[in-house]
Amino acid sequence: MIALGFEGSANKIGVGVVTLDGTILSNPRHTYITPPSQGFLPRETAQHHLHHVLLLVISTLETANVTPDDIDCICYTKGPGMGAPLQVSTVIVRVLSHLWKKPIVAVKHCVAHIEIGRVVTGAVDPVVLYVCGGNT
Repeated sequence: MIALGFEGSANKIGVGVVTLDGTILSNPRHTYITPPSQGFLPRETAQHHLHHVLLLVISTLETANVTPDDIDCICYTKGPGMGAPLQVSTVIVRVLSHLWKKPIVAVKHCVAHIEIGRVVTGAVDPVVLYVCGGNT
């Protein structure tokens, strides 16, 4: 199984291709950088994501050497995160799902961090402490 995944919950937009066993075939990203001493705002962050997301889709498919026909599902970060940036990924995923006739898988951001840790470490039944909002 091959998934196309979107992550855009904060100032970084990423589009990756991954297999069921956790092999990352491609994972390009683009980060919104704000002017010095200014935080990133939802509207400007969403505009950044919208500007870069389609080029990231093209790049990740080319790098992974896959076509839409090879993709089994399309995943996206459903939350938590910044609402406006999350909506960019959500809309793109819905459009691609409709065009390519692929199912959508919504992923909870916190659970994704835990699952990535399991795959990377090979842990079978880990005990996890996830602290959310560490930078607020």
